[in-house]
Amino acid sequence: MNVIVKIIVTLVISMVMTEINTQENYSIKGIAKNAKSNAGGIFLGLYNTAADFFKKRFKGLKSEIENKSCSLTFENIPAGIYAVSIFHDENDNGKMDSNFKGIPKEDYESSNEAFDFMRPPK
Repeated sequence: MNVIVKIIVTLVISMVMTEINTQENYSIKGIAKNAKSNAGGIFLGLYNTAADFFKKRFKGLKSEIENKSCSLTFENIPAGIYAVSIFHDENDNGKMDSNFKGIPKEDYESSNEAFDFMRPPK
């Protein structure tokens, strides 16, 4: 795939725990750097099952971009295994645009550098 990813994703799992309903909960922070521009916004999706990846988000956030970067944080996330996807919605239409073959036209990235947008990361 000849997708040039201009967004670098760094996930930082906060070690700050809170007790809610006797279950450990965490914060997951996504940092997007080196966006192509400040236009539009950055969408970050959190997935808790492989079957739902790119189909149904467990949680989702959107952020404006300043200085070609932004930070987004999911709060009160139960302990577990998660995947993330991120894309730069440069035209601010609320979706990841793709060509007639379904290949994304906007910059994107996902967990473990899973560049194939049709399959979940390992």
